[in-house]
Amino acid sequence: MSDDLKISKRKPTYPISEKLDTYLSEYRRNIDLPIFYSDLLRFQGSIVVYDKNDEDTLWVRVYYNDYEREEIDRSLKQVYSHLLSDGGKGILKFLSVDAIDFCTFGNSKPFRIKVRNILNDNFTHFYVKTADASRVYGLELEQMLSPYQINFLVCKDTLIEEHIAGIPGDEFIKNMLPDCSPKEKAQIAKEFVKFNERCLIRLLGDMRSYNYVIVPTHDFDHVVFKIRAIDFDQQSYEGNLKIYRPQFFKENYKMVELVRKKIQNESVDQYKIEERSIVAKRMISYHTRLNALLDCMVEDEISIPKHIEMLKEDIYGYTMDLNFRKSKNMGEILRNALDFVKRNYEDVNLRRL
Repeated sequence: MSDDLKISKRKPTYPISEKLDTYLSEYRRNIDLPIFYSDLLRFQGSIVVYDKNDEDTLWVRVYYNDYEREEIDRSLKQVYSHLLSDGGKGILKFLSVDAIDFCTFGNSKPFRIKVRNILNDNFTHFYVKTADASRVYGLELEQMLSPYQINFLVCKDTLIEEHIAGIPGDEFIKNMLPDCSPKEKAQIAKEFVKFNERCLIRLLGDMRSYNYVIVPTHDFDHVVFKIRAIDFDQQSYEGNLKIYRPQFFKENYKMVELVRKKIQNESVDQYKIEERSIVAKRMISYHTRLNALLDCMVEDEISIPKHIEMLKEDIYGYTMDLNFRKSKNMGEILRNALDFVKRNYEDVNLRRL
């Protein structure tokens, strides 16, 4: 654990390359949208959004001129239809855009759209962001290498993301973790070990407690807790290997303490092996698609030379695998990291034959 772990204040937004754009079209992530991120920036004013405890959420609710609002609402309902349905217009008459919120915190500065079904009052959120190549790579890797499905669309310089439901990690740690039973705390500790390993394997950085959610699921007579990333802005950008390991952020201190108290070192090693094996199996299942994505990444610019040099030396020191020193960019570093995990998995299974 280090309190001095620093993340770049202003990570640049990397454009979608032509090759990545072709990949997104092939896998149905690309679509013509009726509205873009820049259109939503033309709001006329805003009010602060407070939570149930009257604390500032860092979101503001924006409003537009009357002559623009009707067109914006219609376009956002069409986006909803493309993201969550078949893209048809038949459902539009049953939808209402109840709120458009804007967040000035962080790199992505997203808009959060609340869409309600007027027949039954059920509502759904989705996000409109600037299409950053780092984030798109992160989302695709999450789809392929994590246990979770993820839904997003890209059109030119605009990214649409489905909301990921769960309890924000920082809120859970502060308000709910103290009341968990000993068995629940042990299970949460196990999940944090596996989440930590998964982030490291696929080089997803900046998993401070407010960048992931806790998802509780009732199973027979107990609750199972899962940890799920919600921010993919720091996919393969930073040079410090510790940034890809959630355990080193001070915001996760209580989770790390939980691991120390509840899990023996032998079990920590076991859970890491389990996670590596699961990721390796998913790599085999997604072999063609994953290689196509990595081909895009190898030819793309998603970091700076200083970070690339630092990271490949850090990982070499961690693995003693010379392939990392030969890496020329972040795409090659990630490919070598995934190959390293896959080789170890296959070697173990060969030895069992």
